[in-house]
Amino acid sequence: MGQATLEKRLAHEMGRCIADFELIEPGDRVMVAISGGKDSYVLLHLLERARQRAPIPFELIAVHLDQGQPGYDGSALAAWLGNHGYEHRILRENTYQLVTERIPEGKTYCSMCSRLRRGILYNAAESLGCTKIALGHHRDDAIETLMLNMMFNGSLSAMPAKLQSDDGRNTVIRPLLYSSERDIAAYATELDFPIIPCNLCGSQEKLWRQEIKQLLDDIEERVPKVRQSMLAALKNVHASHLLGTSEL
Repeated sequence: MGQATLEKRLAHEMGRCIADFELIEPGDRVMVAISGGKDSYVLLHLLERARQRAPIPFELIAVHLDQGQPGYDGSALAAWLGNHGYEHRILRENTYQLVTERIPEGKTYCSMCSRLRRGILYNAAESLGCTKIALGHHRDDAIETLMLNMMFNGSLSAMPAKLQSDDGRNTVIRPLLYSSERDIAAYATELDFPIIPCNLCGSQEKLWRQEIKQLLDDIEERVPKVRQSMLAALKNVHASHLLGTSEL
């Protein structure tokens, strides 16, 4: 599939998600959280394309957090943002040290790392006058989160397209929630974004999210549309056919 076809599909899916959940409104100032991974690059790129054509005015500002990981080099990302004319901020907080000090070696860092990062980004959004925080989570992220919560937390929950933060200060949006990781990865490769690898979590083997991803790949060989069906299930909820808390 060519770059133009991929972009058309991803842009259409993003536009549909934005419309379905009213993710962006006139006058919004949207902070796009840029991790340096493929998903957030694609999100920023497509949102900027959409902003240029949108019938409503809104602003974008890209924010990247340097978490102090050994060997980190964000110069290529900063140069890319500057060369493409994006308003942006680079934040620096040594969350790596906090995580590695508190989490035993061999254990998964992801949960604590994400909580610290989320708090920093929430504060930054408020100080920068942003009305929304856009994250690059996609369809596969939502499905894998659903399965992980079912398996380990005993809850039916995933990643909503639009979420009010617990403290009420921020609204988090996920415009890529209708798009597949496969398409996003292919598009990112076509555009040759300067990817920054995450060696903190990515180097830890046998993470359950990777196990779930492989399981879904295996099922997809026999049920080609299993991921589309599971995403649809997240919108097609029959609460009366579940065990409510009053029945437990």
